[in-house]
Amino acid sequence: MIFEHEIPKGSRLYFGKAAKAKRELEYKISTLLDSRGFEEIVTPNFSYSQHQAIANERKLIKFSDEKNEQVSLRADSTLDVVRIITKRLGRATDHKKWFYIQPIFSYPSTEDYQIGCEWICHDNIVDILNLTGDVLVALNINPILQLSNINIPKLVSKELDIDIQLFKNGEIAKLLSLDIQWLNELVKVKNIEDLENSIKLVPQSIKVELEKLLKTAKEVSYKNLVIAPLYHGSLKYYDDVYYRVIQDNYVLCKGGKYSSEGISSLGFALYTDSLLKILED
Repeated sequence: MIFEHEIPKGSRLYFGKAAKAKRELEYKISTLLDSRGFEEIVTPNFSYSQHQAIANERKLIKFSDEKNEQVSLRADSTLDVVRIITKRLGRATDHKKWFYIQPIFSYPSTEDYQIGCEWICHDNIVDILNLTGDVLVALNINPILQLSNINIPKLVSKELDIDIQLFKNGEIAKLLSLDIQWLNELVKVKNIEDLENSIKLVPQSIKVELEKLLKTAKEVSYKNLVIAPLYHGSLKYYDDVYYRVIQDNYVLCKGGKYSSEGISSLGFALYTDSLLKILED
């Protein structure tokens, strides 16, 4: 039995002080992004291409349009923003820096608010990392920024002929059980010094991507930085150095470098609901 006052599990309700805190957070971050040259875009809630962004398609809320083409509720904003700017609005604007404030939806009835930005046709990952750091400083919080490179677990998997699912599932114990010295050292990496030491031990096939990660880490201005070379995230489109921001078991932000429509771009999404919980605490 469903009572009149009930709302679906996973949905969001803000009122009173909480609604005011959400509005003030969105205003503060959007003002900062605007000052850095980002313009706002609000994309449709419905999309034809969400399967290209989400690894687990069972998380998509799907239905059919009037022509029986499959439509999904927006579960991720990144690729839709890039596609709309480059394909639909290409003749109307040549602006490359965009931000959005909008929810995403996942099966069966979960909604999460995001504040995100996309820097189209730009590939210096340090710029978006330092922008993320500036946002965290502006909010007066100091969570961990975890820096990774999606190509490293892929290369290690190929080098050792092991299942990539070990990395996707974070099965560190199984990796350590292989008892391979250079792999053990990679598992232990947390900072720049650890990474420098591990690069001396790894096979040549992996060094280039580790060195790319090291170079990026050295140029990041945000201080609470942790390096996790073997981390494998869930979003399909990140194809190089990427990152997440975490505190107290909350993921506050995900971002990185990706390619869409043959264009290399950068972006991040801040998770509004988690940020509000951290700021309230």
